[in-house]
Amino acid sequence: MNKFKEAFSASSSKGKFISSDLIFDWDQTDAPTCSFERPTKIMLDDETLRDGLQSPSCLQPTLAQKQDFLRLLPVLGIHSANIGYAGASKSVLEDVVKLAETIRSEHLSIEPNCAGRTHIADIDPIIEASQRSGLPIEATMFLGSSPIRQLVEGWDLKDMEATVTKAVGYAVSHGLAAMFVTEDTTRARPDDLSRLYRAAAEAGASRVCISDTVGYATPVGIQHLIRFIRKDLDDAGFPTIEIDFHGHRDRGLDLINNIAALSAGATRVHGCALGVGERVGNASMDTLVVNLVLKGWMEADLTVLPSYCRLASEMTGFPIVRNYPVVGEDAFATSTGVHAAAVAKAYEKGETWLADQIYSSVPAGLVGRKQTILVGPMSGKWNAIFWLRRNGYEESQGLVAAMLDVAKTSMHVLTDEEINALLKSASKRISSNTQHEETLV
Repeated sequence: MNKFKEAFSASSSKGKFISSDLIFDWDQTDAPTCSFERPTKIMLDDETLRDGLQSPSCLQPTLAQKQDFLRLLPVLGIHSANIGYAGASKSVLEDVVKLAETIRSEHLSIEPNCAGRTHIADIDPIIEASQRSGLPIEATMFLGSSPIRQLVEGWDLKDMEATVTKAVGYAVSHGLAAMFVTEDTTRARPDDLSRLYRAAAEAGASRVCISDTVGYATPVGIQHLIRFIRKDLDDAGFPTIEIDFHGHRDRGLDLINNIAALSAGATRVHGCALGVGERVGNASMDTLVVNLVLKGWMEADLTVLPSYCRLASEMTGFPIVRNYPVVGEDAFATSTGVHAAAVAKAYEKGETWLADQIYSSVPAGLVGRKQTILVGPMSGKWNAIFWLRRNGYEESQGLVAAMLDVAKTSMHVLTDEEINALLKSASKRISSNTQHEETLV
């Protein structure tokens, strides 16, 4: 423990928050560049039902909710899903079995996997689930890899290699496809990673997974790391082993890191609905698929994306905040006069696609939604005119003026109920004034 104290005391005295002795920084390499070429292969793995449920604030969904969730994944272009930590408890194992049976009986185009430590006690439940359900289940076995983790756990690298060899070999010998996952990969030393991944490859792993477990790396570091691992596996004679990337959002870099990982050679990246997961969460699967579709890197029916996110919210207890990208209530809404005028004029031309693009980089129609114009303190006449047209009112200068008089002095955007009430009052007043003028004439 003296080494631990000395390392961090030395780094603190230099005004740093990390120790170069205990945390390897993949950003600090010779070529600090990042590029985003189109990947040759893209696969998506949904971790909502495993890593997502490890959030400290997450509710545990019912089996029926989990089944409904799985049914949405193929439509969104998601290829595989972690269906649970089978070794966590008997109840989780039973759900894993039933979810695998659902995938098999309903012919869902989802390849299931289960997480576990590199321990036989965690691998046996995955074997059992696969045998009972009659469906192949990939075993995704993890082991910490960074110097800081090794120090805390008191691990020796040679013993770690032996652990990996035993665990991966055991899974493969029982008919499971095996993926070896290094935790905290983005803070691990190159030589350590090389030894661990080569041990997994020699034991029969078909995939390895790079994990940004604490959301530490930037896109530059992710790409350097993936390219290093790809070359190292190729040099060792394992060119067919594929690379996964699993990222977290501690620094808000989850989405861009996933895109960077794909561009650098990862063939499968992980994410969770609404970004739920440990601490502040995992990479957000919903925003990832939107970006991949808009970049032209994949095709999917994203009109079900709101349903995917709503179900995730219901089953985990995580609210969808109003300003959440794409599926939040405010994602395609504006109350600002200039913006509203542009959107309304686009609709006037009879071009929905134009209205979807004028003040939005994500077309609302892509996800089955519409542009919404609201009326509030920052609104202009087009906000009022558009609202009247959309809600079946006859347009008049009087009603427009009545709406804006109230909106301009309001502390918030007016609700439909508030507007209907004020229009009812304004209509009576306008009608009364008109009758009075006729009487005077």
